Amino acid sequence: MNWLKFQFQPVDNSPLILFRICFGALIFLESFGATLTGWVRSALIEPEFNFTLIGMEWLQPPDGPWMYLYFYLMAACGLMVMFGFYYRLGIGLFTMLWTLVYWMQKTHYNNHYYLLILLSIFMLIVPAHAYFSSDAKRWNSVVSTTCPRWCINIFIAQMWIVFTFASLHKLYPGWLNGDFIFMNFVGKKDYWFIGDLLQKEWLQQIVIYGGILFDGLIIYFLLWKRTRKAAFIIGILFHLFNSIVFQIGIFPYLMISLMVFFFEPETVRRTFFRKKPIVKIEKSLPALTPSCLAFMLVFGIYFAHQLYLPLRHHLYKGDVFYTEEGHRLAWRMMLRYKAGYTNFNVYDPKSDSTWVVRPADHLTRKQAYSLPGHPDMIWQFAQYLEKEYKKEGFEDVEIRAESFVRLNREPQVRLIDNNIDLTKVRWQSLKHSDWILTDYK
Repeated sequence: MNWLKFQFQPVDNSPLILFRICFGALIFLESFGATLTGWVRSALIEPEFNFTLIGMEWLQPPDGPWMYLYFYLMAACGLMVMFGFYYRLGIGLFTMLWTLVYWMQKTHYNNHYYLLILLSIFMLIVPAHAYFSSDAKRWNSVVSTTCPRWCINIFIAQMWIVFTFASLHKLYPGWLNGDFIFMNFVGKKDYWFIGDLLQKEWLQQIVIYGGILFDGLIIYFLLWKRTRKAAFIIGILFHLFNSIVFQIGIFPYLMISLMVFFFEPETVRRTFFRKKPIVKIEKSLPALTPSCLAFMLVFGIYFAHQLYLPLRHHLYKGDVFYTEEGHRLAWRMMLRYKAGYTNFNVYDPKSDSTWVVRPADHLTRKQAYSLPGHPDMIWQFAQYLEKEYKKEGFEDVEIRAESFVRLNREPQVRLIDNNIDLTKVRWQSLKHSDWILTDYK
C-alpha cells in the first residue's frame, strides 16, 4: 500500500515541464513537416482508396487543401503545447486529430505514430502546463512547482514496455542472421559519408546484437544512478545513429526527450529552470482516497493491456511475420522486409466471365507495394472492389486473391487461399482467419 501512496507523493515537476516543451516542438515538426515532405499528399490526398482501420471505412481524408489545413491545425496545437498556451485545448485537439489520422490510413503504419497517441493521452492527463507556460502566467490556479510522482512514472513504465518488447521481438532468425540489416544497408552504399561503412560485416553485427542489448538494458541503466549519465550519452548516440541511417522521423528525438524522466527532478531544475523555486519534498506519504485508488486501477488496466498487445500474436495460428495477426501495436519495430505480388480474380456468375484486377491500377505505388504482405489490406481491397463493381451493375461478383509474399530472403510462398471468395468472409479481429495460409513449406 505504501507503494501506491508513493505514487501520489508530490515531486518537483521540472522533468514534466521540460518534456512538455520538447513534445510540443516535436509534434509541431511532425505535423508541419508532413506537409513539406509531401507525406500528406502521398499518404492521404492522392489515394483514391485509403486503407482505414477496419470498420471505419467511412473515415476518409478531407479533399485537397482541407487536408493541409488539418495538418496546419495540428502544427498549431504543437505550438500551443510547447508554450503552454491554452494547453488543455491544444493537447486535447491534437490527440483527437492525430488519432483520426492514424485511423484514416495504415499503409504508412509506423510505431511512433501509435506512440504519439499514447503519449498525447498521458500529456492530456498530467498538469504539464503548471509552470513555465503562458497558462501559468495568466491563471494562478494552474501554477504549481510539483506534480504527483505517478506523472513521471507512467512515462518510464511506457518506455520500459516499448524497449523491452522491441528487444524480445528481435530474437528471431530474420534479425539474428542479419537478413533485415543486410537488406537495409545494401541499398545505402552511396549514403552520405557512411555508405561504405554500413557495408562492413562487423558493423552490421554490432547493430544486430547491439540493438538487442540496448533495447533490453537501457531502461535499467537509466534507472540506476551510477550508470545513468553513461546510459544517457549512449542513448543519444544510438538514437542519432537510427535517425541518420533509418530516417524514422521524430521517433529518435522523442526517445531522447523521454530520457529526461529518469533524472532527478532537482538536477533538471538546476540545469533548465534555475529561477524556479526549490521544492522541498515531505517524507510523509499522503493518504489514499477512493478517487486515488480508482485512478490507479485505471492505469493498472491500461498497462496490463499494454503488456497483452505485444504478446497477443501467440493466441493466433501461424507466424505473425506472415499473417500480420497481432503485428500492429506490439512494438515490432524495424524487423523485416516483405515483398511479393497480389492479383485478384473476379468472377461474375451472371455472365459466366472472369477477369483479373491488378491493384497497381487502383492504388498508389506505396499502397500496391504494401498490399501483398498484409492480409487485412488484401481483404479490405476485395471489399472495395465488390462495392465498385456493384456501382457498375455487377450484383454478385466473386473475388479471389492470388497472393504470394517473401519474408526477407526466404523463398516466396502463397499467403492467401485462392479458393476462398473474399467477399463472403468476414474479418476476424480476435482470432485467426482460416483463409490466411499458415503452411509456408
